[in-house]
This record gives sequence, structure tokens and C-alpha cells, in this order.
Amino acid sequence: MKIISGELNELTRYLSEQTNQEAEENVEEQVKIILKAVKETGDTAVIDYTEKFDGVTLSDFRLSKEQIQAGYKRTNPEVVTALEAAKKNIVSFHQKQKQNGFIDAEKNGVIRGQLVLPLETVGIYVPGGTARYPSSVLMNALPAKIAGVKRIVMITPPDKAGLPDAILAAATICGIEEIYQVGGAQGIAALAYGTASIPKVDKIVGPGNIYVATAKKLLFGEVAIDMIAGPSEIVVLADAQANPKFIAADLLSQAEHDTLARAILITTSQALAERVEKEVWQQLKELPRAEIARKSIENQSHIFVVKDIETQFALMNQIAPEHLEIQIENPMAHLSRVKHAGSIFLGDYASEPLGDYLAGPNHVLPTSGTARFFSPLGVDDFIKKSAFISYTKAALGLEKDAVMTLAREEGLEAHARAIQVRFDEEIGGEK
Repeated sequence: MKIISGELNELTRYLSEQTNQEAEENVEEQVKIILKAVKETGDTAVIDYTEKFDGVTLSDFRLSKEQIQAGYKRTNPEVVTALEAAKKNIVSFHQKQKQNGFIDAEKNGVIRGQLVLPLETVGIYVPGGTARYPSSVLMNALPAKIAGVKRIVMITPPDKAGLPDAILAAATICGIEEIYQVGGAQGIAALAYGTASIPKVDKIVGPGNIYVATAKKLLFGEVAIDMIAGPSEIVVLADAQANPKFIAADLLSQAEHDTLARAILITTSQALAERVEKEVWQQLKELPRAEIARKSIENQSHIFVVKDIETQFALMNQIAPEHLEIQIENPMAHLSRVKHAGSIFLGDYASEPLGDYLAGPNHVLPTSGTARFFSPLGVDDFIKKSAFISYTKAALGLEKDAVMTLAREEGLEAHARAIQVRFDEEIGGEK
């Protein structure tokens, strides 16, 4: 983990040169082969790829209600209590995101409005691999429930020992009854195209590895997606008064996710930078996932020392991080400086894991700089909107000339005549 000092343009250039390069340059080509196979042979391809990539042979992907309920009952009661507490906060936060339709009648004879409608069927992807994430079940499913989605289909990679009980407990708490033991690109393809066993959905949400992200990217249009997520990342902005132990712990909380995860400190204090670097290596020794975290810290993570607070925020906004911690005196006063960040944590005691598990805002967040144009997962991701209008003949008569003028300006005569015909003398009276 290097300590680097410099001007904004120098640090920006350095970061651009450090952009993650995936080891597998042919990932997209591999994923295309998988998608094609699933589209053409359905369950057969899913079974084959599940055996190949997960080492599990399944004839029936779907878990029974009894299996789900058994997993819930086996779950440590403390874990269930924690999941219930998280659910309460997630629901209370996301309920405030609900939108209502509207209707107006500002002009005589004209009614306009908008319907807000839930998606009918949504697929949620819950990652597997080196860790399992019951929290992701809550974060994906609860906003969908609040939006009014009727059918939620969950997929997650299979395990020779069966799915973790905590995953099944989280699903039960969210009221999910349709769970399939399928992961990877083949799972995304199954949800997008539909197979004999797995239903086609309208939208797929949830993070995954590079194969999952690539599959979602390639299938966009066939199915809606939430975002294309990359490795996890955190940026901490800190001043000389910040606690180096807190900062080091928060940086490592992201580094342990993935060898490609990125943990960055931007500070105005050289002394703090040196203390944090020392703390990172000291705390790293005691982590169960030290091997993963070490690679992230060594290869992807940085400490930047800058001249002033303006440069701190300017560099952060260029990074547009997934997670942003502001450990600066009176952090709320600096909130307006933030232009691009997925989720923001203010002060010494708003540690990033609060957002991962319990505080309520969603932890499915834009990564790799996409916070410039993507938002966290929320209720909006599970709705669509339809506009409606109604005009009387008298109301249309007041605006018909403008409509016909614009239609003819665009060279669309049939558009103009569709209006004109309603006022031709041979047409009967108003209806």
C-alpha cells in the first residue's frame, strides 16, 4: 500500500494507469458461448455448466419449501434476530422511496397522468464463491417487495454441502419461496431466456463476479438489469484528527471482499497517512481472510496525501467511489462537496459495514466510477411508469394546428392527417 503525494492532475493520471485489468481477457467470448448454449439447450446447458464450474450435479435446481424452511430452522437464532433487525431498517428506509402516480386536469377537456406499476417478475442474484451473503438477499428482495413485485425468483451458486442456512433464513424472512441452485453466467442466462425449469424474468438484479457482470451486460435488452457491478471499493477522506485504527479497519473491510477490491485513503496529513499504513499491516495479520485482503492492499489500494480539502474532494469525485467515508471534523458540513458516490458514511462512527448490513440504505451500489451515472439499488429499480392522456374534441381543437405543424415539419404527413381527420366535415360529431 503506497503513500503517494502530488497534485490533483498527477494523482488522477496515476489512478488512470492503475485501472484493474482482468486476468481473463477473453471473458466476454467465454460468456457468449455460455449464453448461446443456454439459449439453445436450456436446462441441459445449465446442468453441464453447473457441474463444470461448481462441481455439483443437480437434476432439480429448485429448492422445496421444506428445504428452505429446514435451513431457516437450523440457523443460529442470533443470526435470525440480526437479519430481522436489518430487515426492519431496510424496509423503513426504502418505504420512503415509494412513488405515487399522478393525474392533472389543468386545462378544460384535458386529462393527463402517470401510472406507477411494479414489475411482474424479478430475478435476484445472490453471490457465492469465497463468501456467502444473506445480507444481499435482504437488500435485493425487500425493495422489490415494497415496490409490489409479485414474483421474486432467487438464484445462487450451489454448494456440495447445500446452500448456507443463513441464505435460506434470509429468503424466508423476505418471503421468497422460489429459489434455484444456479450461479454464474449460466444462471443469468437461464433467468434472461427462461428454461423448462427456471422462469424468464423481466429484470435481473444483484452483484456477482466478472462472469455474472459480463452476462448481465451482454443480455441487457433481452432483460432489464440494475447495473454492471465490479469489485468492491472504498474511499476514506480524513484529516489529521481522524483515528488511524478506525480508518485501517474500514479499508480492510473492503479489501477482504476480493483480491481486486480497492481501498483508498485521501488525507491532508502525512503523519496520519503513515500511521494508517502501519495499522493496516498490523491489523491484516489477524484477519481470517488475510490472503485475499493482502493482495488487495498490495496491488489495488493506495494512500494519497494532498495539499487541501478541496483537492481531497476533487480527487474523490473523479474516482466516484462505491463507498465514501468522510472522517473529517464536522463531516455533515462537507456533504455538499460530494458529487459522485454510491453510499456516504459521515463521521468516525458511521463505519462502512453499517451500510453493508444494518443501517437501511441499500448495499447494492455502483462501482468502478459508475456512481457518476448509476444510483444504489432501490424501489425505483422495481417499477415502471406509463403515461396516459385524454382529450375532448374541443380541447384537441385548440391544439390541433400546432400538432399538425410539427408533424409536417418532420415530414410525417400521416401523423398530421390523424389529427386533421377528426375535424373533416364528413366526420361525425364529438364522441
